[in-house]
Amino acid sequence: MSNRQIDNDSTEQANSNKSQDASFDFQALTPDLILDAIESLAVYPETGLLALNSYENRVYQFRCDRGNRYVVKFYRPHRWSEEQIQEEHDYALSLAAEDIPIAVPAIIDGKTLHHYQGYKFTLFPSIGGRAFEVDNLDQLESVGRFIGRIHQYASKQAFQYREPVSSKILGDDALAYLQQSGQVADGISQQFFTVAEQVLDKAKSAMSGHQFPTIRLHGDLHPSNILWTPDGPGFVDLDDARQGPAVQDIWMMLTGDRSQRLLQLDVLLEGYQEFYDFDQGQLALVEPLRALRMLHYNAWLSKRWQDPAFPMNFPWFGDIKYWEQQTLAFKEQLAALDEAPLSLMGY
Repeated sequence: MSNRQIDNDSTEQANSNKSQDASFDFQALTPDLILDAIESLAVYPETGLLALNSYENRVYQFRCDRGNRYVVKFYRPHRWSEEQIQEEHDYALSLAAEDIPIAVPAIIDGKTLHHYQGYKFTLFPSIGGRAFEVDNLDQLESVGRFIGRIHQYASKQAFQYREPVSSKILGDDALAYLQQSGQVADGISQQFFTVAEQVLDKAKSAMSGHQFPTIRLHGDLHPSNILWTPDGPGFVDLDDARQGPAVQDIWMMLTGDRSQRLLQLDVLLEGYQEFYDFDQGQLALVEPLRALRMLHYNAWLSKRWQDPAFPMNFPWFGDIKYWEQQTLAFKEQLAALDEAPLSLMGY
C-alpha cells in the first residue's frame, strides 16, 4: 500500500470537509497534510492511516517504516491551550515513570507537542489490547488497583492549567448553550428544558452540599478508555484530564441495576484501597456527576454540529424522537437524584 493511501472512511470525511465553510476547524486537515506532518518528524508511514473512533480530535493509527505502530492525534483547534495540552502530556509521562500502564506521547527532538500548518499534533506509541470487560470481576479488581495507584500519585500536586470538574462548566454553561442553540426540537423543547433545569438545580445543590479534596483525574475513565493487554489494563486518552473528586474516575465503571453496581463497586474499591483511601461519602456525588455528564454530552453534540463527522455519526441528533428520549432520561435522572446514594455499609 502506498504511503499516500488512507482508510476509505478517512478519505470520505476529508472530501466532505472540503465542501464545508473554510473556517471549519479541520477543513485543511487533508490526508496529504496528515502524512506531511508525520514525516516532518522523520517518521515515515509504510501503511495507510486507519481512522480511530474519535470525534473531538482526529486520530489515526499506522505502522512506520521501522515496524513501529503509532497513533497520531491532531488536537481540535481552539479547544485546549498549549499549556493545557502540555500539562496532559507531562502528567501521562509522570504516571508512566511510576510504572503505571498508560499511553504516553512520544518524545521527538525533546518535545511531545508538535505543530504543522496551524495544527497541534502528537504521536503516541500504539497500545495493543482487547476490550476491558466490566463484568469480569478479576479484571475489575485489577483496574481498581491501578486507579488507586494513579490517584495516590495524582494527589501529590494539582493541575495548574487543566479545567476543574465544575457544575458551572459542565452544567450551567452546557445548559445555556443548548438553550441558545435552537437545536432542541420545537415540539419538545419546553418539556426538555423544564426537566433539565430541575436536574441541574438538584445536581448543583448536591455538589455544593459535599466538599471533598480534589486530585488530578483521568477525567473520562469509562471502560472504552481501558484496554486489556497480556500484562493487564492499559489506560488511554487523557484528553479530558481535570482536577476533581476521586469518584469521577470510578462511577463510570458501574453498570446495571443497584445490586450489580454495588458488587462492582465493592470489587473495584477492594483493589483501589490497597493504594489510596476512598471516602465513601463521595458516593453522594455519583448521580450529580452523571447529571452533569448528560448535560455536557448534549451541549457537546450541539457545539460540534458544524463538523461533518457529527451529522455523519450522530444522524439522530436533533430529531424530535431523540429529544423525547432525552426528556425521559432526564426525568429518570431527576428521580435518581432523590434516591439514597450507593453505600457499601452492610453490603
